[in-house]
Amino acid sequence: MRKRPIPTRRFIKPSFTSLIEKKRDGQEFTQEEIRYIIDSTLDGEMPKHQQAALLMAIFFANMSAQETAILTEEMMLSGEVIDLSHIAKPKIDKYSTGGVGDKTAVVLAALAMASGVVVPMMCGVEQEFVITTLEKLSAIPGFKSQMTIQHFVDQLARVGGAIAEQSAELAPADQIFYNLRLETGTIPSLPLITGSVLSKKLAEGAEGLVIDVKWGNGSFIKDLEQAKQLARSMTRVGRSMKRRCVALVTDMNQPLGDTVGTALEIKEAIQLLKGEGPEDMKELVLKLGMEIVRLAGVAGSTLSAKQTVQRHLSDGSALEKFKDMVKAQGGDVSFIDHPEKFPSAKHIRKLPAPKRGYVHTINAAMIAKGVSLLGAGKDPAHHNKIDFAVGVSEIKKVGTQVKQGEPLMMIHYNDEAKLEQALNYFKDAYRLAPKRPIPPPLIVERVA
Repeated sequence: MRKRPIPTRRFIKPSFTSLIEKKRDGQEFTQEEIRYIIDSTLDGEMPKHQQAALLMAIFFANMSAQETAILTEEMMLSGEVIDLSHIAKPKIDKYSTGGVGDKTAVVLAALAMASGVVVPMMCGVEQEFVITTLEKLSAIPGFKSQMTIQHFVDQLARVGGAIAEQSAELAPADQIFYNLRLETGTIPSLPLITGSVLSKKLAEGAEGLVIDVKWGNGSFIKDLEQAKQLARSMTRVGRSMKRRCVALVTDMNQPLGDTVGTALEIKEAIQLLKGEGPEDMKELVLKLGMEIVRLAGVAGSTLSAKQTVQRHLSDGSALEKFKDMVKAQGGDVSFIDHPEKFPSAKHIRKLPAPKRGYVHTINAAMIAKGVSLLGAGKDPAHHNKIDFAVGVSEIKKVGTQVKQGEPLMMIHYNDEAKLEQALNYFKDAYRLAPKRPIPPPLIVERVA
């Protein structure tokens, strides 16, 4: 664990009430005050109701760039900070704010590994309706996402990448704040999001970070300008902490790719690792992959970065790296070689278009909720059991012309009662119109 620097002057502890009032009135905290807040949160000295009041004050009064950077560093130093300096290769991680049908983390980890980049990826909690990367990977029999920090480090040195559960030993102060943010409605606070994400990601030992900030109806960030502000906040704080950082603001107003589910998405990820798959996913993988290899210094120019990414996808080397990682984490790689081994649903039913027209809008969150109701999400009542076979495929995208009765998507299900519940969400997710809309750009802005 990295030690905090010793304070150069004596700090007189303020009352928690005065700290809440200070932020409520829009004033900035000093480094000593932020450190005191973190320490008091960790040791339980600050009561929960005052922690909640402080988070709400930050939510409304915001924090400056300097405050956010200090908060991030103090939360990072509240627990273990992994040292990967003994690994000579560049260490770059990728983070997404969470998206419906987004399987890029799986593809990009393998792609980066094939490019000579070490990927230390720990995954935390997603939005409640989003199927996590680890839930998708759990569709591979035997795949284990829980590991000690030492195991994590050893696998990075041996294989070049790992996708694991977030360690409780990293940034424990953030976990306390995050749980309270869920209870107090302060999740959307930009400085708190920035501090939460970067404190954990930088504690993993990453030298750089590529961030995918999603906006739209399938994201907790509904406003485009807020997404841009978050991208700027994260890259600014990352740079202030001497880490290479770049962010892409991307569209989440419709599902990514052709599938939403667990096994269905892993099969699509395997397609992508063969240089195939849906165009929107190929575009996003290409752009994010280019950012990773450029940030790592593996490729200098834009053209070189593009050629590097395309080569590793087309020659099978990225797919081999994915198999190496899956094998290292106990997974059965025969499922990667033979995707038909993944479980299939008993029933497949089309969602018919109610009329002729063009797909005008899709509510990605509704599709995700419907898929979760089919059984793709964890269900506490059934001991967190996931039905890996269920989900949706062949999703018609915005701008596609359909005839009446033509399928808007194919629904893979095992339970008629669950299907009836999910159908309401699927039907309400689509809006058709007589005129072709202009599909939104997938990548809105690059922030570096």
